[in-house]
Amino acid sequence: MDRETAAELFSAFGAVDVRRMFSGFGVYADDICFALYLRGELYLKADETTIPRFVAEGCEPFSYATRAKTVSVNSYWRMPARLYDEPEELADWARAAVAVAAKVKLTKASRKRSVKKPARAKRVAPKPAKKARATRRSARSKRSKVI
Repeated sequence: MDRETAAELFSAFGAVDVRRMFSGFGVYADDICFALYLRGELYLKADETTIPRFVAEGCEPFSYATRAKTVSVNSYWRMPARLYDEPEELADWARAAVAVAAKVKLTKASRKRSVKKPARAKRVAPKPAKKARATRRSARSKRSKVI
């Protein structure tokens, strides 16, 4: 699948922007990424409210293998194959994925605003030891003048 084909696939949903991402591309609506095309599969954004829908269709979450283990990414689930031929139902699934992605984006933005940076350390006045040395020097110079 190429970028134009992906855009056509979501034509019943509305205008989408398809951008290169990783080894595939991301599908965006209103600057929100709601779908990924990776390794020949299309994955839709999901959360705890929409995951049961994917499970009922027999879909699996996106996963990849590292040297040590297989990592499962539960925020993106493989789109049911039957949706490739049902554009109106795909549009419904896409709307749900956009809603999930928008909710996640809003949560991240509010978390960023609420996190405060730690206060910077206040400047400490110079140590009194430096003043004492300067005073001793001036006392020595006074003694030398007296003699």
